[in-house]
This record gives sequence, structure tokens and C-alpha cells, in this order.
Amino acid sequence: MSFMTTVSPQVEFGLRVIGVWPGTPCSNLYRIFWTVSLGLAQTFQFRYIIGCIQTNDFSNLVDSVSTTLPYSLLCLKLIFIWLNQKLFNDILTSMSRDWHNCSAIAFNVCTMTNKAILSRRCSMLIIGVYCMAVVVYISVIMEFNSIVSDELGKEGQQLFLKMKFPFVYEFSPVYEIVMFVQFVQLLGHALVIGMLDALIVTLILHVSGQVDIVSQGLFELYSSDKCEHKSYRKATGAIIRRHQNLIALSDNIENLFSYIALMQFLTNTLVICCIAFVIVTSIDGNQGFIMLLKSLFFYTAITLEAFIFCFAGEYLSNKSKSIANAAYEAFWYNAEPSKSRNLLILMLRSQKRLTLTIGKFNDLSLQVFASILRASASYVSVLLAMS
Repeated sequence: MSFMTTVSPQVEFGLRVIGVWPGTPCSNLYRIFWTVSLGLAQTFQFRYIIGCIQTNDFSNLVDSVSTTLPYSLLCLKLIFIWLNQKLFNDILTSMSRDWHNCSAIAFNVCTMTNKAILSRRCSMLIIGVYCMAVVVYISVIMEFNSIVSDELGKEGQQLFLKMKFPFVYEFSPVYEIVMFVQFVQLLGHALVIGMLDALIVTLILHVSGQVDIVSQGLFELYSSDKCEHKSYRKATGAIIRRHQNLIALSDNIENLFSYIALMQFLTNTLVICCIAFVIVTSIDGNQGFIMLLKSLFFYTAITLEAFIFCFAGEYLSNKSKSIANAAYEAFWYNAEPSKSRNLLILMLRSQKRLTLTIGKFNDLSLQVFASILRASASYVSVLLAMS
């Protein structure tokens, strides 16, 4: 099995659907569709939130906020990626160049192929988790509606997404049409959110593959039988250029996802807090088990989204250290001083870790993920006191 890109077919298809993959026909139409779809959904969702505030319906307010903020975050993500189309194209160009440059060396091909296989598996897993969360969420809502329909009729039934429409929707066939549209929206938006999370994992795996190739190149360069090779200068230049391209690619990924991570950090903290509040308050209700099941899978998906970003930052930081370790462990002492000195600049530069940051303020790490969970737990206690 051979690959020429780290990007999985699922991620590429999703990028084409949102109109950011280079060469996608009618990409502007895709962008208009997502703008209109998310714009209308957000309008009706915020109308419902305003209604909850006016009626002092605190429980429904918290529940609606937990489903509205992920839509808002998706809107901001898409807008930011659309505005940074050139930067995204540069990232894809760098990845394509890396694959082209590794085609002649068996170790490089094997390393990048393994990363591509792992990327495809991670993409399928992430997207599958989001799809499962949507299926469970919708199934629970339908079960809840079937229970209350005998007692209250359609007036007591819930929509998949809590919205306030400027028209009456409780009678057939308008009700069924609204539910179907919301189902398609939920599933489509979950796929896009999962695809964007899989994209950051794909990019980090590609960078890690390049780190392994640079480390292996350093080891081979200073092995005892190659120190005096006539192509030493060419091999050194190739390693330095690959290291520079690796740093440039990492910086582009950081510039693209830094402020997305900031928005992710803020919204996920609030959403996790709201979902945890719904879980705690639903335990004592009449349909406590149903509401608990609905919120639990939603909570898992949102927590996974925050974990993916934090894990990607942690993995990139730790992986970048291996270049410095490989430089230190290479047999540079077997080479002439004039040749081993070429390694000094690379060693100094590799001491600066490659990182993903939260809006240039703080590095993404598992410690940040733990702080998100702690902050959410603290806010839950505040909401419980207010309710």
C-alpha cells in the first residue's frame, strides 16, 4: 500500500465540502451554503436563548447554551480558515514537497507511510465518535418525544436543537420537515467538526514523521563510515534544509491554529460546564436516565475535542526534542572539527521546542486540558448555587 499524502480521504473530502481544498470547483458556493446554514441556525438558537433569559428559565438556558456554542465555534473556525486560505495552501504545499523529497530513501518512505496509515485510522476514529454522539443524541430525543407525546402531544416534544422560529411548527408536516432539517444539520456539522479535529492530528503526525527523518539523517551523517564521504556537504545541506522546512511548516500550523485553539479553549470550558450542569440536574428528574444518556455522549464528544488540541500540542513539543537528542547522540566526535561545527547551529535551534499555543499566550498541553476540566467543575458549582 503506497501513499503520497498524509491527509486521509475523509479529511480531504471534508475540506472540499467547506471549500478550502485547493482546486475545488465552486468553492465559493460551498462557503455561501455554510454561511447561510450556520447563520440561520445561530439566529434561531440565539432567539431561543433570549427567550429563556426573558422568562428566567435557567435550566433551558444552560441546556441551549451547551448546544449553541459549538455552532458558534464552528462558524468562527470556518471564517478563520477561509480568511487564511493562502496560509493553508502553503501548509499543503509543504506537505506535498516533503512527500516528494522522501521518495528516494526507503526509511523516509516507510516512516511517512506509517504516519499516513496512523492518520487515516485516527481520522476514522475521531469522525466516528462524533457521528456516534449525534446518533445517540438524536435517538434519545426521539425516545423522549415518544414518551411525552401520549401525555402532552407535540407541544411537549423537543426539537433536536432548541430554536425559536418566527413561525408555528408544531403541526404536520412542518414539524417533520423542521426535525429532518435539524437532523441533517446536526450530522453535517458534526462531520465537519470531526474533520477539523482530524486535520490538526494529521498535520501533527506529518510533522512528527519529518522529525523522525531528520533524526535518522543526523545519525547516518555522523556514522563512522560516512564522515569522510565526498558528498558530506550535500548531505549536511539536505538535513539542514529539511530541518528549516520542518520549522517553517510548524510555524504555519501554529499561525493557522493558534487563535482557533484560543476560541476552542474558551468555548469548550463553558460547554463542558453547561453539559455537566445538565447531567447533575437531570439525575433527579422523571426522565433522568434519558437526559443523562443524551448529555453523556455529548459531553464525551466535546471533551474529546478539547483533548485532541491539547494532546496535539503536547505531542509536538515532546517530539521536537528528539532532534536535539539525536544531534547530541550522533557520532559527531568522529568527524573533523570543521565538519562537526556545522552541527552547532542545528543543535542550538533544535533546543527551541516546536509548539502550538493558545492565541500566542500559552502552550497547548495536557496540563491545559486538566485546567479546562478543573475550571468547568468550578463553574458547575456556581451554576448549581444559582439554580
